[in-house]
This record gives sequence, C-alpha cells and structure tokens, in this order.
Amino acid sequence: MSRSSTRGTWSGWRDRCWGERRVNAAALHPWRVSHRQAVEIQVRLRAEVRLEPLAAPPRLVAGADVAYSRLTHRMYAAIVVLSVPEMAVVETRRAVMRARFPYIPGLFTFRELPPLLGAFERLRAAPDLLMFDGHGLAHPRRFGLACHAGLLLDTPSVGCAKKRLVGEHDAVGPKRGDRAPLTIGDEMVGAVVRTRPGVKPVYVSPGHRIDIDSAVGAVLLSLGRYRIPEPTRLAHQATAAMMREIDRRDRAPARRTYPDFVGAVPREP
Repeated sequence: MSRSSTRGTWSGWRDRCWGERRVNAAALHPWRVSHRQAVEIQVRLRAEVRLEPLAAPPRLVAGADVAYSRLTHRMYAAIVVLSVPEMAVVETRRAVMRARFPYIPGLFTFRELPPLLGAFERLRAAPDLLMFDGHGLAHPRRFGLACHAGLLLDTPSVGCAKKRLVGEHDAVGPKRGDRAPLTIGDEMVGAVVRTRPGVKPVYVSPGHRIDIDSAVGAVLLSLGRYRIPEPTRLAHQATAAMMREIDRRDRAPARRTYPDFVGAVPREP
C-alpha cells in the first residue's frame, strides 16, 4: 500500500517512534470500512501474524485498556507501562476520542485500536511486550485485538481476557499457574490459566511475535495480588478514572454516529 493511498487513514500515528526504538506503525489498511471489508482485512492480515517464542522475558510490559461512555459517546484509552517483576509503574499515557466504529462482536479492534494508538503514540518508554484486555489468536478469524495491534506496532503482544470468545477447554486445575488448552477443533489457539486459587481463570492467547507458552509465561510474570495482570488492571483503573473525571465535567449527551463505518449501523446492546 502506497503512502498516498493511506493518507488520512491514521496519519497521527503513522511512522512515529517511541524511545530510541523506531517502530514503523504503517497503515496496513484504511480505517473507514464496511462490515465485509473489516472481515476481509482480518482474514488477509492473519497470514502476517508470527507465532514464535520470546527471546527473553519482558522487562517492560505495556497494559492497554479502553472504556466507553454510553452517555457522551467517548472512548477512553490508557496505556500503563510497568517494569517486571518489580511491578513499578514507568509511564502512563491516555487518549480520548468519540467512538468512530460501532460495537460489533469480532470487530472490536476497529473500534478500540484508534483511541489506543492515540495513547501509544505518546509513549516515551519502549515496551518489550504489549498486553491487552482482550483476545489475540482466540478469535473467530484468528485475528483479535492483540494480533492487530501487535502487527501494526511490530511488537510482541498478548491477549488476556476475562471471558471466552471462542473455543473449548477442559477443567483447569486449582493452583496458580494451572492451565488447559483452548482449542477450536484440532487447533490450539490459547490457554485457560488459573492466576489465583479459588478464582475464575483467564483466557490467554498470543497476538504477534509470541507463542502460547511465552504468552502464558508473560501473564504469570505480570501478576500481582489480583486475578488479572497488573498492567491491564492498572490500565483499566486509569480508563475508569478518566471517564469519571471527564464525563463529570462535560456530561452533554452525544449523538451516536460512526464516521468510520460504511453501511447501516447494527443495533447496539
């Protein structure tokens, strides 16, 4: 795709860098798309995802989360970078924008990635791993949020979700670190992992430049005292606090329009 053909799609992010590591976040596709075009993009880009072991345990993990305000139609994104295993916060970045794509299961990435990229472009730290409150390979088209973001940012990425989107699994053992394969047919797409005794497991799947074993290891390495990893837990807290503060100052209801969606907008829950 030529530079001229991508102009205006996400110019604020393209060809930026963080820290001393240059990251070419090339516009792999247009963002204003129909349902059919979005699905076709996921199917096409899935072939570019690389599943490989991490060369070394990550030292800086960036947790990412997005919150949506139904009242003001705003998307609140936050990135929290932690050093591991110390669990010290290195940097926090935020971004706010109106929702530009509707809520469509399986296409969350087209809704959540634009505000997340707005936060990522402000980062000074260079994370070794991106961790998302969502899915990676454990997706109907094997191309969830963690795959899409990892490919776009050319950085190892992991999805760690609280709920299952696809796949089947057996019971998970009771101890921290116990796991069961998450499969779709004969294909293993992730792992169901117990992060604390006596609590529900989480659903871990690789995004890009990481494999299932390394993804599980990164999640376990990033745990604190809670069920979900500290990077995504703190990112969730940051989005919730930001939404409370900004919506309290400006509570004017906003009309739900989606300029990046082509076609009839589906009814939202």
